[in-house]
Amino acid sequence: MSLQSGLDALKQKRYQEAVELLEQFCRDCVERDSSDYLSAQMWLMKAYQATGEIEKAKILCQKLMMSEDAQTRNWAEQASQSFRQTPPSNASRKAGRAVATGMKLTMGGVGGSLALASGVTMTLLFGMVFALGLSLVFILGSDNPQQGLAIAIGITLVFNIAAFFLSPFLMDLTQRWLYQTRWVELAEVEALSPETAKVIRQVCEQKKLKAPRLGIINDQNPTAFTYGSLPNSARLVVSQGLFTYLDDDEIATVYAHELGHIVHWDFAVMTVASTLVQICYLIYSTARRFGRGGDSKIKDAMQTAGLVAYVFYVIGTYLLLYLSRTREYFADHFAAESTGNPNGLSRALVKIAYGILEEGSRTQEPSRLIEGTRALGIYDHKAAASTGTAYRIASDTQKVGRVFLWDMFNPWGWWMELNSTHPLTGKRVRALSTYAEQLGLATEFDMGRVIGEGKTLSKSKLYGNFFLDVVLYGAETIGFFIGLVMGVILWSSSPNTGLAFGAPLIGLGIGILVKALVMFPDYKQAAETDILTLMSDPYASPLRGQPAKLKGQLIGRGDAGYKFGSDLKIQDRSGMLYLHYASRFGPIGNFLFGMKRVESLIGEQVGAVGWFRRGVAPWMDLIQLQSENGTIVNSYHRFWSFILGGGSIILGVVLIMFLSS
Repeated sequence: MSLQSGLDALKQKRYQEAVELLEQFCRDCVERDSSDYLSAQMWLMKAYQATGEIEKAKILCQKLMMSEDAQTRNWAEQASQSFRQTPPSNASRKAGRAVATGMKLTMGGVGGSLALASGVTMTLLFGMVFALGLSLVFILGSDNPQQGLAIAIGITLVFNIAAFFLSPFLMDLTQRWLYQTRWVELAEVEALSPETAKVIRQVCEQKKLKAPRLGIINDQNPTAFTYGSLPNSARLVVSQGLFTYLDDDEIATVYAHELGHIVHWDFAVMTVASTLVQICYLIYSTARRFGRGGDSKIKDAMQTAGLVAYVFYVIGTYLLLYLSRTREYFADHFAAESTGNPNGLSRALVKIAYGILEEGSRTQEPSRLIEGTRALGIYDHKAAASTGTAYRIASDTQKVGRVFLWDMFNPWGWWMELNSTHPLTGKRVRALSTYAEQLGLATEFDMGRVIGEGKTLSKSKLYGNFFLDVVLYGAETIGFFIGLVMGVILWSSSPNTGLAFGAPLIGLGIGILVKALVMFPDYKQAAETDILTLMSDPYASPLRGQPAKLKGQLIGRGDAGYKFGSDLKIQDRSGMLYLHYASRFGPIGNFLFGMKRVESLIGEQVGAVGWFRRGVAPWMDLIQLQSENGTIVNSYHRFWSFILGGGSIILGVVLIMFLSS
């Protein structure tokens, strides 16, 4: 794809074609500091303006204003003046904000109680660690129970206090090493976003806080997070991409959100809570290691302690996730109150998703920053694909709002959210919309329309098979345990010991096969569609695959930080989607495919057939890829399910027959 073809289309006023050609050239260009690439970016900005995509033009202009090339910077600064004369389209017009700040807003039950969530979580976690520590001390044979009690309390307190105060400094070292975080003064942040500096001063003055240490990471993926031990020694770090993709008032709401975490002591609570969960895991691994030999009494006690520790670890993990989601709701609420601009934060969440998607489409490897700070960041990047895809088409609030239907009404959304550090985006935007209504403002995204459409969805399609699907989702595990119980029962009345070993394998195999039949339906009549249409489906499921055909470009690997990853990213005009590949030769085949084939496929225009699935992050289990030059890649998800299921059944039958002789 040549640069000249894009310029010709622009000169002939074929603006949409020019956008497509210039975007294609920019994606294919390897040297991002070359004059051709910078020229393409400049003309692409003009093409965006011509097609009415003003937000995209502004974002690109801001990136060019930070270019290392002086001529490009000067050009972008002059071009930025044109935005003042460009009237906003109806699609990109912003909803308003309150005149005054600091108004109290009711949450209406959204997010629960932060104090209750923190108190219950911390009490339960500390109780778990204390009980486990005490049991280990007793197991190791203390002659004085009171002394054992004191030791257990001392170990727990010392470990947590040390983690509480040392973790921020360890994080500082990690930040500098992994992301080259640059610590800046408030004046530099003010130059980038004047309203942000005003919000920081205002909140710190009202809450009697010392201004947090401010950091900026030179990465275009937009994100923000905070950490520390005490509010007056907190760190607030953002990426450069936040200033690229968001407007001044939106940046201010993101900083206000992070200041909310500081005011609520969230980072401190999460630091201690995370430490307690990790102690449970350490006790589990230690007990398992010491329980492998030695005195039988100690061995049995260690194994019991290890099992209990693991159960506590699992429970603690879900308590931690619940606490994390609750604190996000309250930080959003704090930002809405302190800025009077809940609509700004709604826009910020959507634009962050768009920025993550855009940056992901420009690189062949997933961002180490976004992956590494997932739990800390303001946004779960795995949820960015659907929201970012809708915004990518056009800044149309109805299109963006429609992808929230799945978040708010699909029961799988609730189920998947249990394993997420952040609430689903649709639920956060809905809460922010209620704050806008309390302030007498029009809402950025018409959530009333979304809720109205949600009420018209077919309840039978949403819930009819959900409980059965949840069972099928764990069919392998359920089948194994049913087989184990039946095997033990049959073994108790039969001398055949093979029943105890073979029956669980047969149950496992049956579970795999039943699940495969539901997950991988017939794909021969798969309909041609686009990524946004798939992501806007409120009935989509992570279990029941939807056969679909897509046409687009392979733009990179889907595996985070893995140079030999076999998964891919496909992009069409509407968005980006991850493709999961499965070799007929199993993990070894996946590795070889990732090492030898993936690099040659990146950049190819392809047709893809697969089963679309929707969880927190949407994806497609690949069946076949066919490129324009005739290259065909086959993927074998269903094949391996039948091999594993059938093999497990055969092995179980063989064990029963062999051990019966």
